Amino acid sequence: MASKLLSALLVPVGLIHMLPLAGVLGAERLAALYGLDFQEPNLLLLMRSRALLFGLLGALLLFAAWRPALQPLALLGGLLSVGGFLGLAAGGSYNEALRRVLLVDWVALACLILALVLYLVGRRGG
Repeated sequence: MASKLLSALLVPVGLIHMLPLAGVLGAERLAALYGLDFQEPNLLLLMRSRALLFGLLGALLLFAAWRPALQPLALLGGLLSVGGFLGLAAGGSYNEALRRVLLVDWVALACLILALVLYLVGRRGG
C-alpha cells in the first residue's frame, strides 16, 4: 500500500516538472509560464535549456513511479530542485505568474516529503 502511495505521489511531482518543458518552444511559451519577456537571445537560450532540464527531471520522476529502483534518485533530484528553488525564492517579491510557480512548488515539496517518508519507512520495514 505504501509503495503504491509513494508512486502516486511521484506522478504529480513529475507532471509539475514537465510543465516548463513547453518553454523549449520559445519566448512566447516562456512568457506565458513566467510572465516575463524573454526576447534577449542569451536569456532565451538559458531559459529554454532550463525548460529542457526540468522536462528530463520530470521524466525521471514519472518513470520512477513505476520503477522503484529509481525512486531514491528521483526523490533526491526532486527535493533538490524544488527545495533549491523555494530556498532561493524565500523572502522575495514576485509577479503573479511566479507566485503561482511558488505555490505549485510548495505542493510538490509536500508530495516529495511524504514520498520520502514512505520510502524510508518502507526501507526500514523491508
